[in-house]
Amino acid sequence: MSAIPDKPALEGLESKWGAVWEEQGTYAFPREGAAREDVYSIDTPPPTASGSLHVGHVFSYTHTDTVARFQRMRGKRVFYPMGWDDNGLPTERRVQNYYGVRCDPSLPYVEGFVPPHDGGEGKSIKAADQQPISRRNFIELCERLTVEDEKQFEDLWRTLGLSVDWKQTYRTIGEDSLRASQLAFLRNIERGEAYQAQAPTLWDVTFRTAVAQAELEDRDQPSAYHQLAFHKSDGSGDILIDTTRPELLAACVALVAHPDDERFKPLFGTTVRTPIFGVEVPILAHHLAQQDKGTGIAMICTFGDVTDVVWWRELNLPNRAILGFDGRILAEAPEAITSEAGREAYAQIAGKTVFSAKQTMVELLQASGELLGEIRKITHPVKFFEKGDRPLEIVSTRQWYVKNGARDESLRERLLAHGREMEWHPDFMRVRYENWVEGLSGDWLISRQRFFGVPIPVWYPLDAEGNPVFDEPILPTADQLPVDPSSDVPAGFTEAQRGQAGGFQGEVDVMDTWATSSLTPQLAGGWERDPELYDLVFPYSLRPQGQDIIRTWLFSTVLRSELESGQLPWQHAGISGWILDPDRKKMSKSKGNVVTPAGMLAQHGSDAVRYWAASAKLGTDASFDPQNPTQIKIGRRLAIKLLNAAKFTLSFDASGAGTVTEALDRSMLAGLATVIDDATRAFESYDHARALELAESFFWTFCDDYLELVKERAHGGEGQAQASAVTALRAALKVFVRLFAPFLPYATEEVWSWFGEGSVHLAEWPVSSELTSLAGADADPGLLGLVGGALVGIRGAKTDAKASQKTPVTLAVVHAPAADRDRLALAAADLSDVGRIAELRIETAEVTEPTVVEIQLETTEA
Repeated sequence: MSAIPDKPALEGLESKWGAVWEEQGTYAFPREGAAREDVYSIDTPPPTASGSLHVGHVFSYTHTDTVARFQRMRGKRVFYPMGWDDNGLPTERRVQNYYGVRCDPSLPYVEGFVPPHDGGEGKSIKAADQQPISRRNFIELCERLTVEDEKQFEDLWRTLGLSVDWKQTYRTIGEDSLRASQLAFLRNIERGEAYQAQAPTLWDVTFRTAVAQAELEDRDQPSAYHQLAFHKSDGSGDILIDTTRPELLAACVALVAHPDDERFKPLFGTTVRTPIFGVEVPILAHHLAQQDKGTGIAMICTFGDVTDVVWWRELNLPNRAILGFDGRILAEAPEAITSEAGREAYAQIAGKTVFSAKQTMVELLQASGELLGEIRKITHPVKFFEKGDRPLEIVSTRQWYVKNGARDESLRERLLAHGREMEWHPDFMRVRYENWVEGLSGDWLISRQRFFGVPIPVWYPLDAEGNPVFDEPILPTADQLPVDPSSDVPAGFTEAQRGQAGGFQGEVDVMDTWATSSLTPQLAGGWERDPELYDLVFPYSLRPQGQDIIRTWLFSTVLRSELESGQLPWQHAGISGWILDPDRKKMSKSKGNVVTPAGMLAQHGSDAVRYWAASAKLGTDASFDPQNPTQIKIGRRLAIKLLNAAKFTLSFDASGAGTVTEALDRSMLAGLATVIDDATRAFESYDHARALELAESFFWTFCDDYLELVKERAHGGEGQAQASAVTALRAALKVFVRLFAPFLPYATEEVWSWFGEGSVHLAEWPVSSELTSLAGADADPGLLGLVGGALVGIRGAKTDAKASQKTPVTLAVVHAPAADRDRLALAAADLSDVGRIAELRIETAEVTEPTVVEIQLETTEA
């Protein structure tokens, strides 16, 4: 035990106790001798190591930490790891900005490369001015920067007081993670769950990479309808269609209308010729055509949007794609354009961006008279990559996919069953998962045309002409992993055969970052690396995460677990809400309204910030105004009050403590025993905010009423009455410190060190029997509130008389209901002491609560 300081303060507690916890291994996972039923395991979200954490991270990670601390105090061996999600597009973009470079895989490696910039965000550097460097040099810079970011993240998490076992960490780009990710993928291939396909792919032209369905978001964009005239092949007139994408006219493969649309039924099966290019295309029927949109008949291009893809696939249409990976019109016209005029027109748009090509096509259509009426401006939703700033295009590429239930009814039903089996906190979040699974339209595209990620572990043999044979990939064995096919050589080949006829070529794509993050239970738990550890922690007890990544992280983890082991990866899912700015808008880096937490932790203290975060229930959004952080200030006041109340409580002579005999003391303990039971049930239901609310509310009653009522007896009383007060005070303090420990780890550890053994965070969670055994079965838990009400009345009477609370009272008359008179009389001595009342009369009257009806203040002679 340590000495109680003269002036307890929150300042300095983070560094003091952080060092002690680290030195003593307070939060280390006690693996030795553990059985699965003893373990509470947490599949901690690995934050993206690309910049800085923001206040939203503090919010959600604090929620998780309160659960970890509660479970540890309940006697569980808590497995609480931390990972770093350090691969993927966010890291690459940050490296480009930070160092002023961009990756060009065609360039050779430069030993000892020094980047042109080192520090800052470099956002003023245009992409064209970024220095191109080799893939290996680029990856080295990614490694360097993420390691630096991770150190800063860990320092902040330690300051916040996360009870993570810092020996249980992993990086999603680390060697163990590379091996596990590649091994899981190879098993997907072996079981027929992963496959390659040449297919239309949503493509981000800025990042030059494919984008999965889960990474999409709709954004309203300005556009315009252009009415074009298609010419009936029999010369009987024109068919008018409205389109927002005239630049894709050269890629038109059909017109389509709803099969029930009477206007077009006679035309199904006939053909028309496209304006400008004169290509003959059929008129077809499909139920997705909207009769009330535009003219009711639409052109199908390869590919203008995702509906075009559906029509192309289901109507078995040709592919006349004209967009390249750079978002520009391909140089070579589709074979279907055969006329000289048509090919000349195509040459005018070849090589242009879609924006410039649209302008050119409008001019051509106006000149030919095939653009009718006025161009009508509209606003409509357009698909974007969630991290991108330009609309997505659809190009045809060869990609790797993992089956996700979109086209497999049996798998989809198993995934839905897992969603029902899982315990969601709050429960309504389950619907978001179910809606996502039921709305899947295609398998999971996992390949990315990027650089800093887990390499897809395959090579392809080259035939006699040097063409890759994609249907016969060369796979490494498990003991060869991890591999990088762009630099490693498959068994049976030499480096000299790379790119040569009869030799091989390595896959250059990497996995989508979610393909690695979907394996966090396996990465943290040592899957196929430490079987003993994995059996102890898997399936995990809890997956905590944000609501916005249910469709990505949560779903993909459930999918990978189902494919690998046919089981749910965790029992509980705790879903945090969002942090909103003062205008009730979600805080996000892209909106520029985030607040970084380091400053507020330094200004207000970690316990205060944790209190603010823990005050919000799971699934509930919370607003935060950095200019007026009211909840944080309340939390700081609570932590300071705990220090001062503890010092005051421990200042009383405890030499005679042992038995609680006085009615008021017994009442307080009985009320606190109920709080223990209710707070425990709240925590067991994953309602940490309710547990905090219950403890805090009774603590203020304890401080404002009980402490005031018994302080005279505890300090100057005699015999058993004094011992009863001190015994009750100390018993209550011991409980309060443990109830607050999950929320205010620094203040509670400081207070515990004044009277307890070891760490409060390894102490047993309080149980009500600790107090009921002292209070007795016949204790009246309502008495404290009753006496507290009378105390408020006495204080109010003095205030109304404009007298100090220290002013002696010669007579006070309190009226009470008949049922309460005798109860109130049990605490008359304490009430008289605190009110400085010489004569206290408690009389029965027709009132609903104790009411001060007369008070006579002692007069002082002038």
